[in-house]
This record gives sequence, structure tokens and C-alpha cells, in this order.
Amino acid sequence: MAVKYTKSYLDKLENLFAESDFILRYEKGNFKSGYCILNDTNVVIVNKYYTTEGKINTLLDILRELKFNPKDFSNKKNQDFLSELQQTELKL
Repeated sequence: MAVKYTKSYLDKLENLFAESDFILRYEKGNFKSGYCILNDTNVVIVNKYYTTEGKINTLLDILRELKFNPKDFSNKKNQDFLSELQQTELKL
């Protein structure tokens, strides 16, 4: 699956976080990697000044790190989207 750097693709990634246990927030900050994961409180903070492309790349990195399970999502579209993302990572 090719990564598309569009607002609708970003919305799909944000929907994954909305349905997960993690809260996604865009904030300004001094992030070395562009984001911060607070595992104890299940909060993910992304640099709000990133471009759409930067936000998408960052969210993909975070998804790789958090290793969500598609079966944990009730929405079939989110399950399929996450499965596609994970299969793409295996091909790399």
C-alpha cells in the first residue's frame, strides 16, 4: 500500500488513534523525534507545526512502535486499514 500524503489519509490515521486507547494531540514542543509517547497515560503528542507529510510519517512511525492489533478495533474499515499498513511494513 502506497502512502498518500493527503488530508484524507491523515484522517484515516487519526481515526485509528481515536478508536484506540491512546489519545492523539497536536502540541508545540521541543521533540527530538517530532513526537512523544506517554505510555503511562496513553497519550501521543505530535508536533503541531509539522506539514501534512510530516504528520503522516510521524503517525506511521508511532503505529509501528505501538503495534496495534487490528482485532482490537470494532470498525471494519479501521481493521482493514491497519492490516494493510502492517502488511506493507513486512514488505519493506
